[in-house]
Amino acid sequence: MTPIVELKSVAKTYHTPVGETKALENLSLTINKGEFISIVGPSGCGKSTILSLIAGLIQPSDGEVLVFGSPVTGTSSKIGYMLQKDHLFEWRSILSNVYLGLEIQKKLTDENKAYVNKLLDIYGLADFKNRFPSELSGGMRQRVALIRTLAIRPEILLLDEPFSALDYQTRLIVSDEIGRIIKKESKTAILVTHDIAEAISMADKVVVLTERPGKIKASHDIKLSIDNRTPFKSREAPEFREYFNIIWKELKTHESESY
Repeated sequence: MTPIVELKSVAKTYHTPVGETKALENLSLTINKGEFISIVGPSGCGKSTILSLIAGLIQPSDGEVLVFGSPVTGTSSKIGYMLQKDHLFEWRSILSNVYLGLEIQKKLTDENKAYVNKLLDIYGLADFKNRFPSELSGGMRQRVALIRTLAIRPEILLLDEPFSALDYQTRLIVSDEIGRIIKKESKTAILVTHDIAEAISMADKVVVLTERPGKIKASHDIKLSIDNRTPFKSREAPEFREYFNIIWKELKTHESESY
C-alpha cells in the first residue's frame, strides 16, 4: 500500500531571540489512505508541529515530509485543518461561514454550494444554516467547523485538539459525531490530543511521542472486538482499558524520567 503521508527522519528546530528550541528529532511516520491516526505525548513535545509540517505551514529543519509521494512545499487544498477553536465569524450566517474556504479558493460554484447544503442536511444543520454562530451550542459550532473543512473536499484532515474547549459530556458526544462523519466521508485523518481515551476511541492507530524533542516512543494498532465500531462504542470494548493502561504508563514514564 502506498503511503498518503510520510515523515522521514524529520527534525524541526525553532529559532528565537533567546536561542534554539528543538521540537522534533529524527521522527519517521507513515500514514496510509483511509487511516485515522491519533498522536499523544507530553505538552510541548511537537504534536502540533507535526500537523503544521504536513499542512505545509512550516518546513522541516532536517528530513523530508511527503504527501501523495511528493515533498511538501506549501499549503494544499487536498489538506483540511481543523483547529481547537472553531474560528467561526460571528457576523456571518452558518451557511456563509461554511462557504468561506470555497470563497478563498475561488471555488464557490453551484456544484460546491449544493455539496455544502447536502452536508448540512445530512449532519443535522440544515435548519440552522441561516442562524449565526452565537445561536449554536459549542458542539454544533464544531460540526459547522468540520463541514467548513469538508466543503473544500480535502483528502486528508488534520485535527488539532478540536474538542478540548468543550465540556466533558459535549466532548464525548461531538467526538463521536465527528468520528462517524470522518469515517462516512472516507477521509484520512490525523488527530492530536492530550486525551488518551479520545485517542484510542477514535483512531486505528495511536502514536506516542517522547518529551521534547519529540520522537516516536511507541505505536499501537487499535483492534477492538466490537461490531460497527464508533468512538462511543469503542470505550465499551474489553481491550479499551488495556490500551489505555499501556499508553498511560508510557506517558508516565516520560514524566518520571524528567525528574
